[in-house]
Amino acid sequence: MDTTDLVLAILHHLLVFSLAGIIAAEFVLLRNELSPSTLRRLARIDRHYGIVAMLVVAVGASRVYWGLKGWELYVYNWVFWAKMAAFAGVGLLSIVPTVRFLSWHRQASADPHWQVPQAEYASVRAYVRWEAIVFLLILVFAAAMARGYGL
Repeated sequence: MDTTDLVLAILHHLLVFSLAGIIAAEFVLLRNELSPSTLRRLARIDRHYGIVAMLVVAVGASRVYWGLKGWELYVYNWVFWAKMAAFAGVGLLSIVPTVRFLSWHRQASADPHWQVPQAEYASVRAYVRWEAIVFLLILVFAAAMARGYGL
């Protein structure tokens, strides 16, 4: 057994589940009134989302390069590429909420009486909901890969 492979797998799983937690936290915070403190919290959580997502990519790439299974298992596996497409989809879906969270936080900081426009609020909630749905596909594809599908 290779300790490097084990450590990378553990880190990768912890980071992916952290992303799930962050998406869930954003979803929950968007169910309540968006006070200035909630907007500040959303902006801070979303910053962590970006950091964790970059770490997932870095550790995932390390698993492909240094893992026991070898890079060939990944590059020729259609399920792996479906999982990567789902991850990219989640990343693309997260752009709109990130931009809005930063904008809302900035506007609420400048004017304590500012309110989030309802249309933007509804749009961001929909984007975060879709992020969560597409994120589930990542877990489905990961389970399929672990069982040898796509080879």
